[in-house]
Amino acid sequence: MSLSPRPRTTVGCALLVIALCAGVTACGADGNPLSGRPYDADPEIAFNAPTETGKKADPDKPLEVTAEDSDGRLTDVTAVDASGRYVAGELAADGSRWHSTAPLAADTRYTVRVSTEDDDGAPGRKVLSFETGRPSAKAGKNLEVLFTPTSGLYGVGQPVVAQLSMPVKDKGQRAVVESALKVDSTPAVEGSWFWVNDKELHYRPKDYWPAHTTIQVHSNLAGMRINDKLRGGRATAPLKLTTGDRIVAVTDVAAHQLTVYKNDRPINRIPVTAGRPGFETRNGVKVILEKQHVVRMRGITIGIEEGTSDSFDLPVYYASRVTWSGEYVHAAPWSVDSQGSENVSHGCVGMSNSNAQWFFNTVHVGDIVQVVNSNGHQMEPFGNGFGDWNVTWDKWRSGSALSGGTTPKSPRPQDTARLRPTPV
Repeated sequence: MSLSPRPRTTVGCALLVIALCAGVTACGADGNPLSGRPYDADPEIAFNAPTETGKKADPDKPLEVTAEDSDGRLTDVTAVDASGRYVAGELAADGSRWHSTAPLAADTRYTVRVSTEDDDGAPGRKVLSFETGRPSAKAGKNLEVLFTPTSGLYGVGQPVVAQLSMPVKDKGQRAVVESALKVDSTPAVEGSWFWVNDKELHYRPKDYWPAHTTIQVHSNLAGMRINDKLRGGRATAPLKLTTGDRIVAVTDVAAHQLTVYKNDRPINRIPVTAGRPGFETRNGVKVILEKQHVVRMRGITIGIEEGTSDSFDLPVYYASRVTWSGEYVHAAPWSVDSQGSENVSHGCVGMSNSNAQWFFNTVHVGDIVQVVNSNGHQMEPFGNGFGDWNVTWDKWRSGSALSGGTTPKSPRPQDTARLRPTPV
């Protein structure tokens, strides 16, 4: 007798659960149309590229998707090729039309995902695929890209350089090229390309690369139309760079001292000598270009006539180069008595053999050497090494053909076209 109420309670709970489930189902079906399964949007859209097997689209023509049904509209369109390249596009404010704003690549397969909604807000979906053929107007030449440096370990100041096989002067054409040159890093940082000239671009982040960053560089330019006579050439091999600790060497010329910082903490202070009057060391931020155990240095390479009192020709050890015009950080045993008290060099930063060996073994190509309190000229931004870090970030961004570089949290191309958020 004492157990008899339990079956009735259980049944009552079961009926209650069934009723609640029915209510939720009804609400999902009638109250919120966006929660329903997307319908096939094929009858409601028109597509200007052939989807039949064997037929190919002209890569020189823009891609276009339109809403055929006056009771519906497009809410999202994305087009991506087999290698993961997204095609930039623009969606009309009323959802009636989407068209590509970037050129398609030749001989490439694309997948297009279209989202729509009807008057009641119910979502529609359609996935289309097509292939592009050869361009209708044959491009006469291919634009090749060479990335430097080679893959490997570098300092936190190392820029990425893209060398083009042909000049690109038009800003619109530059934007096509630049948008296809991809630099990704872990951790992600804000960065931008800068057009040094018609054939050379440099990429750097806003600040130095973080320590122990992995940087991936690749080109998506293959097959892209740049102009009527120029198309992107075959993609170059991807480049992978990694950075070590954050090493920054600051030379205070007035104090005759070089301080080496590792991850923002000083680890060594070295007495040095820098450029004497008439041969002053350049001020500013420089990047180590190469390291050589021994270099033959001659006065004639910096304009000093042989046989004069300033002439020299001698082997120099533990040489870390910072400009192509001949500035190094190196061993200078002949000036030990002046190191820490007087500037007597022809522009280089000199130190004792033991200090130079330590410095040489501590730094990597790509590490930062900054000179302060010198009466010399400012380090050139380009052409004499990497003076990239002497350019303000605002000016650097203005050197991009795109709208101000990239940020680590920029929206993906497939997200930017959406007219309305998806309800949670």
